[in-house]
Amino acid sequence: MIIGITGGTGCGKTTLLKEIEHRGGLVLDCDAVYHELLTRDEVLLNAIDHRFPGVVVDKKLERKKLGAIVFNDEQALADLNAITHGAIRAEIVRRLAEKPALAAIDAIALFEGGLAQLCDTTVAVCAPKADRIRRLMERDGISREYAENRINAQKSESWFRGMCDHTLYNDGTREEFREKCSGFLDEILH
Repeated sequence: MIIGITGGTGCGKTTLLKEIEHRGGLVLDCDAVYHELLTRDEVLLNAIDHRFPGVVVDKKLERKKLGAIVFNDEQALADLNAITHGAIRAEIVRRLAEKPALAAIDAIALFEGGLAQLCDTTVAVCAPKADRIRRLMERDGISREYAENRINAQKSESWFRGMCDHTLYNDGTREEFREKCSGFLDEILH
C-alpha cells in the first residue's frame, strides 16, 4: 500500500511517517528528496538559478534567500514549483520501482506534483495555526513573521481536508498524536 501524506508545514506529518517506518514501510519525504537533488542535480539547480538569480551561490541554494522571495510572491512560488515538481516525481517513481509492501509519500504538493496518482490512499495532517507557528520557530530557528509567511504561502487546511481521503488532526500532545497515527494505520492496513 502506498499512502500519500500531505498538509501544511508544522502539522506533524513526521510523526505519522515515523509510525509507518516503525512498521517497516518505505518513507519518501519529498522535501528531503528535493534537498538531496539540489546536491547532485545540476540541471535542477541551474533552472532555479536562472529563474531566481542570486539564490544559488557556489553551486549551493541559499534557502532562506529563496524563501524570502517565494513565500511573499504567489507567481514566484508557482514558478519554483513548476521547476521542482517534475524532478521530484521522477525520483519518487524511481524509488518506488522495487514495489514495497508499504510506503509513504510525504509531499506538501502531493496533488499539484502528480504524486497522489501513485497512492492507494491519501491523508491530510492538520493542526491549529498557533501550534504550527510555534513548532516552526522551534524546529527551524526562524522568526514568527517568517513562520507565518511560510504557512500563509501554503494551501488552507480546508483545501487539504477536501482533497484527501482521510484527515488526522494534531491538537494534543506528541504522544497523543502518535497513538492517533498508530490507530489510523491499524484501521487502513487491516
